[in-house]
Amino acid sequence: MGLLKRNPFGHILIVKKWIIRFFGGLTHRRYRGFNELQIEGSEIIKNLPDTNVLFISNHQTYFADVVAMFHVFNASLSGRTDSIKNVCYMWQPKLNIYYVAAKETMQAGLLPRIMAYAGAISVERTWRAKGVDVTEKKEINPNDTENIKIALQDGWVITFPQGTTKSFKPVRKGTAHIIKEHRPIVVPIVIDGFRRSFDKKGLRVKKKGILQSFIIKEPLEIDYENETIEDIVAKVEYAIEQHPSFLNVISIEDLEEQERLNDLRKWEV
Repeated sequence: MGLLKRNPFGHILIVKKWIIRFFGGLTHRRYRGFNELQIEGSEIIKNLPDTNVLFISNHQTYFADVVAMFHVFNASLSGRTDSIKNVCYMWQPKLNIYYVAAKETMQAGLLPRIMAYAGAISVERTWRAKGVDVTEKKEINPNDTENIKIALQDGWVITFPQGTTKSFKPVRKGTAHIIKEHRPIVVPIVIDGFRRSFDKKGLRVKKKGILQSFIIKEPLEIDYENETIEDIVAKVEYAIEQHPSFLNVISIEDLEEQERLNDLRKWEV
């Protein structure tokens, strides 16, 4: 690549590459060492086109979730199957991966600002400010939606459609509008174990010996002509296993199985 070649947001690609390399090497043991990342479905990543792919996921920490996705995506593209063994896959990372993040989060200190250069699309949250829900919602900034469109045209976009790390919060309609308008390939991801492994920001390892799970599902089938925004919202909630009905149908057997899996997550390093 040219030494000063830039992406559509003006970021110098060689700088972005070295940032991803640095943080990839720095964080690898958080998912393969201190804790273990159990991956399913990485073959789906290998078969995706280079652009107009939207990843939707539940959210457990500010940064550790996204960093794990950079690891899994690049490892999968380099030929690994459900594994992030040997971090050399970060030497030639995919440079057109972006992630949607709250502007106030990405501006909260030097480290988030550096990490933002790796691919953050900073958006102003209309329903929340300084960690608190607001009653008077702000107008959506049209620049935010335009930037997501640009990112989809250039590559892959990661988004957390609930807009919060709290479980079973409603999916925001903005994600459904993006899906309806731009018609990307929508790939659901379901993660677990990150909330137990890291602090809320996902910067500090809170507990070691946790088995983290990372499940990549088949792309959603969406009828763009006939499905409404509400239909798409419900489909997204089910896909990332955050629909309210999941709270109402957990049987005793399922709870016992969940406890068994929690015990497995406490394996010794």
